[in-house]
Amino acid sequence: MSNHNIAGVIGSGTMGRGIAQIAATAGWQVVVYDNNTAAIEDSKSKLQKVLNRLVEKGKIDSSKQSNILNNITYASEIKGLADCSLVIEAIVENPEIKRSVFEELDRNVSKECIIASNTSSLSIASLASAVSIPERFIGIHFFNPVPLMKLAEIIPGIQTSQETTQTAKSIIDSWGKLTVMAKDTPGFIVNRVARPFYGEALRIYDEGIADMPTIDWAMKEIGGFRMGPFELMDFIGNDINYTVTETVFNAFFGDPRYRPSFTQKRMMEAGLLGRKTGKGYYDYSEGSQKPEPDTDEMHGHMIVDRIVAMLINEAADALHFGIASRDDIDIAMTTGVNYPKGLLKWADEIGIDRCVSLLDNLFNRYHEERYRCSPLLRDMVTEHSNFYQEESVNS
Repeated sequence: MSNHNIAGVIGSGTMGRGIAQIAATAGWQVVVYDNNTAAIEDSKSKLQKVLNRLVEKGKIDSSKQSNILNNITYASEIKGLADCSLVIEAIVENPEIKRSVFEELDRNVSKECIIASNTSSLSIASLASAVSIPERFIGIHFFNPVPLMKLAEIIPGIQTSQETTQTAKSIIDSWGKLTVMAKDTPGFIVNRVARPFYGEALRIYDEGIADMPTIDWAMKEIGGFRMGPFELMDFIGNDINYTVTETVFNAFFGDPRYRPSFTQKRMMEAGLLGRKTGKGYYDYSEGSQKPEPDTDEMHGHMIVDRIVAMLINEAADALHFGIASRDDIDIAMTTGVNYPKGLLKWADEIGIDRCVSLLDNLFNRYHEERYRCSPLLRDMVTEHSNFYQEESVNS
């Protein structure tokens, strides 16, 4: 049996199921491996439900539905993945567990098979070292829910070959995803650049500058974001959001820019995780009233300026350190986390000099490394340049 266009997915949970669905929809044969047979049964019925809903909504017809289902088979032993040309792992974010799965997988697939991890924050280089041919290992980070989110981050490790990178990218493109290339650094693009959206909002709250409803109101009404930071943390789950922040903080050797908040840590410790537990920053129980925000425009602008300046600084630093290209950073933030506009484009609109003075004012007030301005932004002020040159009008 030729292993062309057979994809393996390790893990039948939400991410694994989503990846299997998009690959099968694109006409690939998919083998989903999970050593937990109950999880496989659960995954099958959930996928069936999802596809039934798509048929009801008229997004696909019933013949397309049966095609998708016929393209997916399940295996409870790893040797079921033997014929795959690409295997994507989507299991728990635990490096030891992942590495042991990769070691076992390595013995069961062909030498040509590309092995990928859907990790959101672990080192690709470290995971790649678990396989005998690390050149064929790569990070492919999808966003949840996979069938709806356009973005996928492609992350070559330092061992990954050029050929593996190009093949992986073209496969994921052919599955209808918008791919961006990222360097193997903590959080890649999205989870790194998005940290201040949560961190700075928590900091403003911790200092008593504004309460949660006010910060959320400002970011939505004035900033144009779809959800406020506290609503979004409640939606994601405080356990998940806190863990990503802590992972990124530790992975950056304790850089204060990513320092987690005690407020969020206490929420997690108390089990107030957000919507899934019925209580987080807000109360989701029946009949509970959401507190009213203070809708003072000037105060609102100050909140938005501070959080957006920190986000822009993070995006500028990602570009400065070659984490990704200008376009990929802006595409990643608008499609991966639905920001109202690309942060580098936004910087041009606000004015690079204004971004720098917002950051310098914060730094001068706090004298914390957290508020250091990216050298790239400073250089651009000196050079009177913008991120998008062609659109700047010479005055």
